[in-house]
Amino acid sequence: MKFIDTHHDAWHTALGEDGPQPHPQAAAHLLLTLEQWHAVRETWPAGMAVGVIVPNTTDIETLAADLPRLSLLVLQFPKWVDGRAYSQARLLRARWRFAGEIRATGDVLVDMMPLLQRTGFDAVVLRHDQKRESAERALGFFPGHYQGDVNQPRPAFSRDLGAELTAQRQAAADAAAGQGI
Repeated sequence: MKFIDTHHDAWHTALGEDGPQPHPQAAAHLLLTLEQWHAVRETWPAGMAVGVIVPNTTDIETLAADLPRLSLLVLQFPKWVDGRAYSQARLLRARWRFAGEIRATGDVLVDMMPLLQRTGFDAVVLRHDQKRESAERALGFFPGHYQGDVNQPRPAFSRDLGAELTAQRQAAADAAAGQGI
């Protein structure tokens, strides 16, 4: 999971309702609202990185045709109890095979980390009062899950759990050895 520091983020938002006019030097890593993207998508140069901020009320299927052109999708959690962005991320990864970055923003808490990871998020902007160290720890709370997810679609009963556990232990031992622990 990548933790985004908004003060040092390569992606920056565009100003104006209609979005920017794409210019190779000025538009690198531009983050547009959904409305701005709709205004410029027909003229946006192929291959130029662009990200879109997607409200959690948006039907992801409406973006399906645009997904190959997008590098980043920012999904919003206006409240931590509003989980629609989890469903959006899951659909993007499992149904639409979106390979770009999916970033969680808004009311993102440490407690949400395991489910964010399981549903397809690979980057987060934590709420201002949350600590990165606690979020990193939360990602290791559960060594495995019975149900499938976007990372491991097969449920536990159809996998060789003994081999998975051995591989996890070996990876942990290798990491500890690499750190001199």
